[in-house]
This record gives sequence, structure tokens and C-alpha cells, in this order.
Amino acid sequence: MLLTPEQILAAHKANLETLMGFTQQAVTGVEHLIQLNLAVTKAAIEDSHKNTQMVMGAKDSQDLVAMQSTLFQPLAEKMMSYNRQLFEIVSNHGGTVSKGVEQKYAQAQHAFQTMVGNVAKNAPAGSEPAVNAFKTALAAGNQAMESVQNAVKQATELAQSNYQKATDSVIQSSKDKSKKS
Repeated sequence: MLLTPEQILAAHKANLETLMGFTQQAVTGVEHLIQLNLAVTKAAIEDSHKNTQMVMGAKDSQDLVAMQSTLFQPLAEKMMSYNRQLFEIVSNHGGTVSKGVEQKYAQAQHAFQTMVGNVAKNAPAGSEPAVNAFKTALAAGNQAMESVQNAVKQATELAQSNYQKATDSVIQSSKDKSKKS
């Protein structure tokens, strides 16, 4: 089965629209990263000014030591919050792109299977074993691809879970240490 120029043009148009969608998602992700970094930078400047004022108001070294925990505990929490927000942005936008790629793969897979079906219908008599062998290989390849996709999803979910647990642990540890001080 040969593709007509209209079919080729439609496929190219669909691929271009998909590429534009992925590009838009990437730009949106970068916008979110820029917004996050600007907010963190503004907060850091404000905190630096406030902390400098506190340090300059210290009367002696004991005051400085007492200020230490009040200065560093919020810093650890803010750093963990930044990392969590950064991870969420990357995960969300990466997930969107991943879903789009999976959809395109499914569409291409369906189109290829349809083409194989059409070729099999029009194949000369006696070619059934070769067509069946090809269909079996295609099914095995699809199954292997699905297994890889499932493994990647599970690994991603595990990494997200471990990251969240580590973040929560660090924040709790930081809070515990500041209470002891």
C-alpha cells in the first residue's frame, strides 16, 4: 500500500503540530523555572538584608551564637522547599511530554499494524507463514516496549516517593534541631 501525497502531507502536518505542542510545553516549563528562581532570588535578598540587620544588632558573641539557629533553620527549610518545587516542575512537564510521546507511539504503532494488516490481505498465496512470523515479532516488540514503559514509570514513582521521604526527613530533622537549640 503506497501513501498518497495527501496522506504524507497530513502526517507531516500532524507531526509538526505535535512538535509545536512539545515545544510549548518546554517553554511553559522554562517559564515556571524562571518564576521559581525569581521568587527565590527575591526572598534570598530580603532574608539577607534582614539577617544582616540582625547580626549588626548583636551586642556580643553570645548573641551571634544564639542567632545561628534562627538563621540556619529557615534556610534549610527554604532550600528543601525550593528543591521540592523544582522537582515538581520537572516531573510535571516531563510527565506531560512523556504522555505525548506515548500517545504518538501508540498512533504510529496502530498505523503500522494497519499497514501490516493491509499487506497481509494483499499478500500472494503461500506467504501466510512469513506474515504470521512478522506479526508475532511485531507483537513481541510491542510487549517489550510496554514492559520498558512500565518499568520506567515504576522507577519514576519510586524515585518521587524516596525524594519526598528524604525531603520530609530533612525538614523534620531541621525542626527538631532548632527546638533543641
